[in-house]
Amino acid sequence: MSEELTPETPETAETEPIKQRKNGLYPGISDELAENMKSGWADTELHGLEPIAQASQTANRRAALSARFPGERLVVAAGNLKTRSNDTEYAFRPSTEYAYLTGDRTQDGVLVLEPTEHGHEATVYLLPRSDRGNGEFWLNGQGELWVGRRHSLKEAEQLLGVPAKDVRELPAALTEATGPVRNVRGHDAGIESALTDKVTAERDEELRVFLSEARLVKDDFEVAELQKACDATARGFEDVVRVLDKAEATSERYIEGTFFLRARVDGNDIGYGSICAAGPHATTLHWVRNDGAVRSGELLLLDAGVETNELYTADVTRTLPINGTFSPLQRKIYDAVYEAQEAGIAAVKPGAAFRDFHDAAQRVLAEKLVEWGLLGDLSVEKVLELGLQRRWTLHGTGHMLGMDVHDCAAARTDSYVNGTLEAGVCLTVEPGLYFQADDLTVPEEYRGIGVRIEDDILVTEDGNRNLSASLPRRADEVEAWMAGLKG
Repeated sequence: MSEELTPETPETAETEPIKQRKNGLYPGISDELAENMKSGWADTELHGLEPIAQASQTANRRAALSARFPGERLVVAAGNLKTRSNDTEYAFRPSTEYAYLTGDRTQDGVLVLEPTEHGHEATVYLLPRSDRGNGEFWLNGQGELWVGRRHSLKEAEQLLGVPAKDVRELPAALTEATGPVRNVRGHDAGIESALTDKVTAERDEELRVFLSEARLVKDDFEVAELQKACDATARGFEDVVRVLDKAEATSERYIEGTFFLRARVDGNDIGYGSICAAGPHATTLHWVRNDGAVRSGELLLLDAGVETNELYTADVTRTLPINGTFSPLQRKIYDAVYEAQEAGIAAVKPGAAFRDFHDAAQRVLAEKLVEWGLLGDLSVEKVLELGLQRRWTLHGTGHMLGMDVHDCAAARTDSYVNGTLEAGVCLTVEPGLYFQADDLTVPEEYRGIGVRIEDDILVTEDGNRNLSASLPRRADEVEAWMAGLKG
């Protein structure tokens, strides 16, 4: 990895001496080189750009936001780069709220809705093209010569359908602004500092909650993106099955790397840290170390999702026999989870309570645990009343899904977990049974077996649609699918 010449910022590039890296190889920049770098560059401005695919949807979302908070200035930031180590940064991913309202995915962007007599006027504040006159484009670590071309403000206006201005001018403007302001916190410290005496935590939280609840029902663009994410995820699972022999020769990391390749080829990234849990690791709900052995005869619990280029993610889990065939006990436990998932999916429909699918799946699992003699002589009703099945079921049966893998997390409880399903809601249904390796309350042969089956379910006008249905779920279908992929 090369090193940039100076860490100077655009604001200071014209007035301060060039700052050299402490251990840089060049002692300085001659006046002749600085002058030479100012000229001889072609005009690369792009003209006649078409709006992004979701421009009409983002406009509708901003209109709904404007109607909810009339007369107030609304500020939503994309966020800044985060340092990974020293002078390297994590790959940038904008805040969900900003991307939802603009469709833009660039760092440091800020959407501002200025109140007007008839609603709001939206402006997106962005970093403009790197300045070639002051050398910022080749001297600054975030200059275009180092990290690549970014859109000009005029180009951004054409793409996003929103007036664009230089974000470096925004903090001063916000400092001088008057009137009520709301801000989505936690993404841009500079913007928050400029607004520190103009906002309150309570009012800002109301804005965050509104934007979270606005995503509960997906529009057509979002549904298409979620289907795209599920389709890519299915291809990623197929990729993994094809290389299970290589994973056996190495570790769970081969599975993680294989799925990541699919995520980067077919989308933007993985939507969350992939859980590639083989053997007893499958009993750890969020096993993301992925450094364990992959052994024939054991199960692989793969929980992974591709995030599309528009930042919508799938969230799918399959539990697979590493050698391609379930043992009788593995199949008994798998079939119980499958039956529970079937009951849960059947309960997903418009007008149903959000909790219904969870309750349906938990009842099936409680029945199986009682049937297997793991809960003494207690009745299923008593087990559910006391929640005793949770020793082995552990987690809730699903959650909202969208731009965040646990989407709409800031929504009010009455709107989410105590709410009612309607067409356009997308959620996961993911029951599981997990028998820890050190659980002395179950027969020894159960210990170290973990099974989860998870699909992404869209509520429709007349029921539901399984967006991840292209991946088999029934045990015999899973075995046949694996056999076909392994040739």
